[in-house]
Amino acid sequence: MKNNPPVAVSHNPFDVFVVGARKGFHIAIHNLMPNVIMAYVIAEMLNLLGVMAFIGKVFAPVMGLFGLPGEAVTVLLTAWLSSSAGTGVAVSLLAKGVLTGADITILAPAIFLMGSQLQYMGRLLGVADVPKKHWPLLMLTSVLNAVIAMLVMRFIA
Repeated sequence: MKNNPPVAVSHNPFDVFVVGARKGFHIAIHNLMPNVIMAYVIAEMLNLLGVMAFIGKVFAPVMGLFGLPGEAVTVLLTAWLSSSAGTGVAVSLLAKGVLTGADITILAPAIFLMGSQLQYMGRLLGVADVPKKHWPLLMLTSVLNAVIAMLVMRFIA
């Protein structure tokens, strides 16, 4: 094991800011960007294959309750896997003109209320020894919160 020399801790606000900025940049480049790019590519592939149009028709009635086009369900599904992936799909659909700024405003709270549940299931619930019989209720609670937030945002946006 390599012994690292002791690092002097600076209390200078500028030094603290620079260290924090470097850590934030590292997280953005190595953790967030790959998810956003992956989501953007998946959204583009679905669009090129015509799957996005099919999804839009199938989910139009449900998403219409929130004042959204049917394709918006892809944002929610990818957000369930990763918040940054859901954001990437939302940006992709915004760039294509499928979603508007108002649509993104409706979707944004839902992305973060139910985002990354699949990842958190093992990382948090498993580590915290939450009995598996409670996991579905915890997941459902987040989804219901997201639905309520989208309904509220529909009338605000």
